Amino acid sequence: MKKIALVDDHVLLRNGLSIIIGEFDGFEVLFEASNGNEFIAKLDPNNLPDLVLLDISMPIMNGYETAEWIYNHHPSIKIMVLSMLNDERTIIKMLKYGAMGYMTKDTDPKELNRGLNELYYKGIYFNQLLRFNLVQSIKNKLEEPNDEYQVMLNLPEREKEFLKLLATDLTLKEIAAKMNLSPRTIDGYRDNLFEKVKTTNRVGLVLFALRNELIHL
Repeated sequence: MKKIALVDDHVLLRNGLSIIIGEFDGFEVLFEASNGNEFIAKLDPNNLPDLVLLDISMPIMNGYETAEWIYNHHPSIKIMVLSMLNDERTIIKMLKYGAMGYMTKDTDPKELNRGLNELYYKGIYFNQLLRFNLVQSIKNKLEEPNDEYQVMLNLPEREKEFLKLLATDLTLKEIAAKMNLSPRTIDGYRDNLFEKVKTTNRVGLVLFALRNELIHL
């Protein structure tokens, strides 16, 4: 059973989502919260949700702050944003804070079900419109020469393969096994990429891969 927490300050919407998700096969709504503070207060370390369906515009502790807190304290929890906001800046900002799923509030229940399952099993999901808009933005930026793109072009194939696997929900140990490499070698790949890409975490590496079309949403 996949456990999910709902975080949204609109009570009617949240209650409606709880009913809809409760009818999805294999899902259980663990609890609801009206903002990030309430989410943290209700969180049980011994019974964590697998997924969080998270709004952005909330009082007291908004979606950006909540996503960042989740990423820093419980990175195993997968974050699906459900928001009225669909601009590139907002999407990229939520990606930086650890959200690897994004849907708008006009999403129909079938797509919501599909999106939650894909995020749970594959580690990433963006609906069709957001995927198109974000990829187009990335393509437009790639048309302009930049140092980052040159870094990507000069990456060895094995480091590119490693980057692609980072965009999944595999652990570093599992990635090492899949690539038939030692964990120490994988740590070396990660540290080298941190230096080349000028980032300090996994999300930064995934964003680099997205911007340079090494992986696709």
